[in-house]
Amino acid sequence: MTFKDHDLTPPRDVAGVRYEETPFTDLGGREVPGLHAVWITLDNPSQLNSYTTDMIKGVILGMRRASNDRAAVAVVLTGSGTRAFCTGGNTAEYAEYYAGRPEEYRQYMRLFNDMVSAILACDKPVICRVNGMRIAGGQEIGMACDFSVAQDLALFGQAGPRHGSAPDGGSTDFLPLFVGIEAAMESCTLCEHWSAHKAHRLGLLTAVVPALHVDGAFVPNPMVVLDRWVEHGAIVFGEPKRGPERDEAKLLLARGAVDLSLLDREVNGLLFKLANTFPGCLSKTIESVRKHKLAHWDRNKETNRAWLGLNMMTEARAGFRAFNEGSKACREADFLLLRRRLAEGATWSDELLEEILARARGRA
Repeated sequence: MTFKDHDLTPPRDVAGVRYEETPFTDLGGREVPGLHAVWITLDNPSQLNSYTTDMIKGVILGMRRASNDRAAVAVVLTGSGTRAFCTGGNTAEYAEYYAGRPEEYRQYMRLFNDMVSAILACDKPVICRVNGMRIAGGQEIGMACDFSVAQDLALFGQAGPRHGSAPDGGSTDFLPLFVGIEAAMESCTLCEHWSAHKAHRLGLLTAVVPALHVDGAFVPNPMVVLDRWVEHGAIVFGEPKRGPERDEAKLLLARGAVDLSLLDREVNGLLFKLANTFPGCLSKTIESVRKHKLAHWDRNKETNRAWLGLNMMTEARAGFRAFNEGSKACREADFLLLRRRLAEGATWSDELLEEILARARGRA
C-alpha cells in the first residue's frame, strides 16, 4: 500500500538533536519485526544538553515526525551522556543574544511554547528518559511528557527566581498537578534541587533505578537519605545527607561509575507494556489524561510568553549574564544589593546592572 505523506517537511537532521528509530524488543531482548521506538536525543552534552534555538526546532520537527510514524510504538525523549537530561535554555545564547532584546526573546518563546505543545500533542506516548539533571526548562519539557523514568543520581528543579526568570514555561502550570501546591511553590520559588528519590516520593516520576556501579554491583544514590526517618520533626527520605555521612558518600561516589543499563531496561519494559495495548484506546486515554495539563498550559502560555519577553530588559538580562559571566564560585547577581538599590529609588540602567553583576564577576 502506498501511504499519504502527512509530514509538513521532509525529514532532516538538526544540529544538537538526534532522531533515531531503535528496534522494538520483547522482554527477552528479541526484536519484534515491523515495530520500533523513536528516540529524540538532546545532543549538547558540553553545555549539559541545554537547548539552543535550533535545537528547539529539532524537537518540534521530531515530535511531528514521530506522530506520523505508523510503525512507532512510542517516543523516548532523552539527553546525551550521563550528566544531564536537560538544564533548560542555553544560557550563553540567552546572555549574548536575547538579553536586552524582548521582542527577539518573545519570538524565541513562541518556538519554546510550540515545543511543549508538540510534546503534549504527539500522537505517540512520550517517555522522558531522565539520564541526568532535569533542571529549569528541562524540567518543563520533562513534565510535558507522559511518563518519566529516571536514574537515581539525577537532580530535579527550577532556576527561575535565582537566575532572573519565572518558571512559566510549564512548571507553574504542571508542577502543582504532579506534587501539589505547597511542594510546587517550594520548588518554583526557592529553586532548591530535589533528588530523584524525593521527586518519585512526591509523584513526579514513574520509576527510579540505580545508576552507580561500584565493585561489580549497582548501589543506590549514596548522597541521599533512603530510610524514612525523622530529623527535627521532618521526614528526610530523599533529602541530601549532611556532615560525615555526606563525606563518606562522596568517597563511594568517586569509586563508582555511572551505568545506565538499568535505566534502559526500565524504559524498554515500559515500551513493551505500552505496546501490549489497543493502540486506539491507548491514544485516547493518553489524550484524556493530558487534558489536565493542557487546561493550564493553553490558558497561560501566551501571557507568560509576553511577560518573559519584557523581563529580558531587567531581571532576566541581569540573571542570565551573571550565570554566563560568573564562575563556579558565584553565578548569581547580588540580590540584596539589587533590593536595596530599588528600595532607594534606583531605576533599571546599565549602571545598576554593572553594580549587581560585580559579585559574579569577582569584583565585589
